[in-house]
Amino acid sequence: MNTRLEKFMHWLQEQDVEAAFLTSTPNVFYMTNFHCEPHERLLGLFVFQEQEPILICPKMEENQARNAGWTHEIIGFTDTDRPWDMIAKILKDRSIKANAVAIEKEHLNVERYEALTELFPNATFHSAEEKVRELRLIKDEKELSILREAAHMADYAVGIGVEAIKENRSELEVLAIIEHELKKKGIHKMSFDTMVLTGANSALPHGVPGANKMKRGDFVLFDLGVIIDGYCSDITRTVAFGDISEEQTRIYNTVLSGQLQAIEACKPGVTLGAIDRAARSVIADAGYGDFFPHRLGHGLGISVHEYPDVKEGNESPLKEGMVFTIEPGIYVPNVGGVRIEDDIYITKDGTEILTKFPKELQFVK
Repeated sequence: MNTRLEKFMHWLQEQDVEAAFLTSTPNVFYMTNFHCEPHERLLGLFVFQEQEPILICPKMEENQARNAGWTHEIIGFTDTDRPWDMIAKILKDRSIKANAVAIEKEHLNVERYEALTELFPNATFHSAEEKVRELRLIKDEKELSILREAAHMADYAVGIGVEAIKENRSELEVLAIIEHELKKKGIHKMSFDTMVLTGANSALPHGVPGANKMKRGDFVLFDLGVIIDGYCSDITRTVAFGDISEEQTRIYNTVLSGQLQAIEACKPGVTLGAIDRAARSVIADAGYGDFFPHRLGHGLGISVHEYPDVKEGNESPLKEGMVFTIEPGIYVPNVGGVRIEDDIYITKDGTEILTKFPKELQFVK
């Protein structure tokens, strides 16, 4: 039994909850080391107080689950099976009943919830999210090593993107060059859809790359990340293509100052809300508060966006082992946008910045 499962089983015992059913790909991966994208098919993990856990997955994925190190029971179903009937039989054979079941309330759909109520007709259902978030919040040394590697590859990818900037080359062309070079390095999947945004598009926090052409005098914003061994990185850098205006320079330097101030404030015990305020105050004092419309950052790990939110009002304290992003931005229509993002690991007395691509304003000639 792995340590993560043991901790979760201990929590079930403490809460007097007889069973838990996890269904999201990230949480199943966290508990089993088995990554599966089931699409419309069922993926689930039953965990009990003392009995052996049960993994439910498509039969065609069984070998991959074993290769990932899962040694416990698997219910593998074909496309003609009804997995819920197979689950019911196993539960009956094991004499498993439950009056309290923990589920992922934010993930489980109504159809599957109804199927669970048939399996456990007398049960009350409780949230498993908070406990799993707590477990995933603090990264161990193995996780940190993977996150360092993923951050290093994100740095490499931004470098490729900067080198690919050329007059009249489109956002999508630059994006394709980045991802092609990453494939050659063995990266099979990005953390999210890569963003390469220039000109007016750079002022859209979640803009969509397209046929927009690179031209001198504009910002070029890169927001990307890679997945390595199931863990994500996430970096944003903004560069100037040719000479830019005084206002564009002021915007860039304001964002950088805000980000550096937030990073400087990071240490165990400081609240997440205070980190947000550290960056936001710099941007507001420069007159751009209304142009910073999003939280300062988010947790990072198996999911590219996970707990915690680095935002005003979150008074949870920083703890050693947490990993999250710090990514202030200013987005001014008809001028352009700047975002600078790093992946931050909280140490016992401060931070380790995992992403290391230079942040001082770069000019691409």
